[in-house]
Amino acid sequence: MRGTGKADVFVMLAHPVSHAKSPGMFNELFEQKGLDSLMVPMSCRPEDFDTFWAGLTAAENVRGAIISVPFKVAAYHKCAGGHDRAMRVQSANTVRRLADDSWYADNFDGVGFIAALKAANYDFTGRKALQVGAGGAGASIACCLAEAGVGEIHLTDVDRNRAEHVAALAAKAFPDCRITVSSADPSGMDLVVNATPVGMHAGDPFPLDVTRLTPSMTVVDIIMEPAETALLKKAREMGCKVQPGRPMMDYQVRGMAEFFDVERKERRNG
Repeated sequence: MRGTGKADVFVMLAHPVSHAKSPGMFNELFEQKGLDSLMVPMSCRPEDFDTFWAGLTAAENVRGAIISVPFKVAAYHKCAGGHDRAMRVQSANTVRRLADDSWYADNFDGVGFIAALKAANYDFTGRKALQVGAGGAGASIACCLAEAGVGEIHLTDVDRNRAEHVAALAAKAFPDCRITVSSADPSGMDLVVNATPVGMHAGDPFPLDVTRLTPSMTVVDIIMEPAETALLKKAREMGCKVQPGRPMMDYQVRGMAEFFDVERKERRNG
């Protein structure tokens, strides 16, 4: 039976939260595995985050949380420690309660992105990548691309200062990768990544110059809905290999489930 008084409770935090897919995915996982656990979607106004977090910490049966826009950086700074993936970008998309009631941060955005492309037999070694978007997910993806062996990353964002900050963080962690801040021009690239929300709504402009796409490119959009964004549709029509956002989320869920220890294998560790 699920939802008893002994249930593990997990939270999905975003503002707004109505677009979130992870609560449904995790609750389906809990059901499949017969686990007495549930994930609850929650939202709060950004200005109320400190109050919300105090309540979350006080709720003793909340074992962990998935964090989305706009709270990833704020949640990271509420944690007592974290995995290198989170620490190098100072952003958390997943946090876990430890035995002493402190929080531990991780970030699976880039992990899921890389795993999904590897599952499609993509070889990152020496590739040139254009990445549009340097927000919470984008920062994680940029670092994981560099870690995976990409030779060059051309990073662009509507907030140039944010792009420069992420480029500096990634370059410091992975000096063998050449990382520059540039325009949204995919000319000469092997891999083209949309790590922005542009494309979620009908009528959105393309996030990059699609006239410069060529059939040799692989184009990835991390947006989950619609499954085929206008960018992916255009790229496919131009002969590019394409990958939607769902595989990235599937691999994130696998990593997050292990991080949360949903099957209660390592509870002695908090």
